[in-house]
Amino acid sequence: MSFTLEAPLAYKILDSYFENVSYVKGAEASEADKSVFAALSEGPSAEAYPHLARWYAHIAAVQGLITKDAAAAPAAAPAAAAEEDDDLDLFGSDDEEVDEEAEKLKAQRVAEYNAKKAGKPKPTAKTTVTLEVKPWDDETDMEELTKAVKSIEMDGLLWGGSQLVAIGYGIKKLQINCVVEDDKVLLDDLSDKILEFEDFVQSVDVAAMQKI
Repeated sequence: MSFTLEAPLAYKILDSYFENVSYVKGAEASEADKSVFAALSEGPSAEAYPHLARWYAHIAAVQGLITKDAAAAPAAAPAAAAEEDDDLDLFGSDDEEVDEEAEKLKAQRVAEYNAKKAGKPKPTAKTTVTLEVKPWDDETDMEELTKAVKSIEMDGLLWGGSQLVAIGYGIKKLQINCVVEDDKVLLDDLSDKILEFEDFVQSVDVAAMQKI
C-alpha cells in the first residue's frame, strides 16, 4: 500500500481511519501495516493525530523500531521482574532445608547419646551405715547378740567391723558397721530384722551413714 497524498492530509485520513480499527486490515499486524508504516516519513504527533500515533507506536514496537518512550518500557519490565525476584525468597527454601537437616542431625546425635548412656551399666548406689544396738541390761550376752545381728542375710547387705561401747552402769551397746545397696536394702527393714531378736535387743539406731 502506498500514499501519494501530502503528509498532513495523509495523517488526517489515517488518524480518522484508525479511530475505530487497530490495524490496516484484519485483527493483527500484517504486511499492510508495515507498508503504511514505511510510507510515513515521520512519526505522527500524538496531540494532532492521537489514533494514528497509537497505531504508529504499536507497529513500531512490533517491528522493533521502538521510540525512546517505548524503549523505556522493556527496560522497566526487567526492573519490575527484578523487584519481584527480590520479593521471592529464592534462598529461603534452601535455608529451611539446611535448618531441617541440622535439626535432624541434632536429634539423631541426642538419640544416640541417650541410647549409649542408657546402655551403660549404672554404678550401684551404696551406703556405709553404722548401727547402734542396745541390749536390755548388763546381763545380756553381747557376744550372742553380735552373732545374731551378723547372722542376718539380705541381698545387698555386707556386714563390717563391730565393737562394744560402754554406755554406763556396766551396760555396753553394739556398734556395728555395714554396707548396703540402696536399691536393695531398706534400713527400716534391716532394723526390724534386728529387733526380732527380742531376747537380746532393746533398740536399734542409725548412728551414722555415708554414701559411697
